[in-house]
This record gives sequence, C-alpha cells and structure tokens, in this order.
Amino acid sequence: YWGPPTSTLEWCEENYAVSYYIAEFWNTVSNLIFILPPIYGAIQTYKDGLEKRYLAAYLCLTAVGLGSWCFHMTLKYEMQLLDELPMIYSCCVFVYCLYECFKYKNTVNYPLLFLLITYSFVVSIVYLNLKEPVFHQIMYGTLVSIIVLRSVYIVLWVYPWLRGLGYTSLTVFLMGFFLWNVDNIFCDKLRALREKMPPVVGAVTQFHAWWHILTGLGSYLHILLSLYTRTLFLKHRPKVKFIFGIWPVLLVEPPKKL
Repeated sequence: YWGPPTSTLEWCEENYAVSYYIAEFWNTVSNLIFILPPIYGAIQTYKDGLEKRYLAAYLCLTAVGLGSWCFHMTLKYEMQLLDELPMIYSCCVFVYCLYECFKYKNTVNYPLLFLLITYSFVVSIVYLNLKEPVFHQIMYGTLVSIIVLRSVYIVLWVYPWLRGLGYTSLTVFLMGFFLWNVDNIFCDKLRALREKMPPVVGAVTQFHAWWHILTGLGSYLHILLSLYTRTLFLKHRPKVKFIFGIWPVLLVEPPKKL
C-alpha cells in the first residue's frame, strides 16, 4: 500500500503479511505501549501539578511510539527518522530529569540543558548526512548508559527502597535488547519457523515487537523512578498504584502542612 520501502532498515517481520495497509503489522501495533500509558502519565502529572519536564518526558515517549508506528507501518525513510531521532531527544529529556532530581524547585541547569541540546543537534545533523543506523544506535546506547549509571547510583546510595523499581526497569529493558538482537541475528531461522506455525502462534516469535513492548515498559518505569525520586526530594508523598492490578501509575500527594 505504501510502495517500495525506502528506509535504511528492515526488520524480520514479513512485509504486508497481515494487512494490506500495514507493512509490519506486529511491529506497528506493539507501539501502543509507547503511546497510551505515557499519555495517561502526562495527564496525571499535569493534574498533580508536577514539574513540566516530567510532562515532557511522558510526551516524548509518546512521540517515539507514534514515530515508530509510522515507520513500521510504511517502511519509509522519512518515517524512520520520526522513530529514531525522537529516541535521542527523549533520552536527553530523561537524562535532564534524572540529573536534576536533587535540585531546588524552579531552577534550571543551563549548562546541562545546553549540552543536551547540542548533543541532540549534532547527532541529528551527522545522522541525516551519514544515514548509518549503527551511528544512531551508538549515540542512543551512550545516553541509555548514562541513564543507567545515574539510576544505579540513586537506588544504591540515595533511596535504596527504590531498588525494586529501578532494577525492574533495567531488567525489562535488557530483556527487550536481548530479543532485539535475537530477531536480528536469527531472522532466517525465525521466518522458517513461522512458516510451520499457525499465524497467531507465529506472532509470538516477532521479537522486534517484543522489543517495543519491553522497552516501552522499561522506559515508562524509568520515568516513574525518576519522578518518584524527584517527588521524594521535594517532600511530596508519592505512591505507586496498579490499574486493574496490572499497570503501575504514580500518584503524588502534596507535602503535609505543618
């Protein structure tokens, strides 16, 4: 439906196997986890009157999901950029939030802000000219490593009771990264296996879709960790609750008045 692919990447899912209108069906619909929960988180953050940078963090995650949806639906290069560049920008927002958790309210770290904006700009310009996916993956991995190091510091030395949330976020993300590599390395074997399976069963082997699900959940949990850390420092009363006993959300009550 969208014509020949023009993206610099194609994944292991067979094109137009499920729908005439969606190039990679499972890789597309799995992005809902990037879109719907962060929208809810953004609404809750706005209602709680929390800092706008966390509103931006949720909305950036939603932007990644929308871009990835368009990319996998069309396999067009322009849509690929809508997926990959917001990954860089959202991680920069995550870095800023996490490294500003222990600052007084209504302060702006202009040097860090300038550094992250410059990083985003340089990566964008180089990638647009280089068009090399490995470059993007290295730049993205660098930001993720910075986030992981800061998160580990927080759960080990500052708020040890947040280890469960921090380690869960990291573990889920690493599981997604592992399946992303399996999907890339063993693609031929996976496609041969799917031919022998009923379509619904074969869908379970769409490991790039699982990468979306797991990294979407891991990124969402990271925002919860960052927001939990920040609200604790500001003397709020954050609580993690589960919608339908499954999906975690953060509810924040203002500090008690003395």
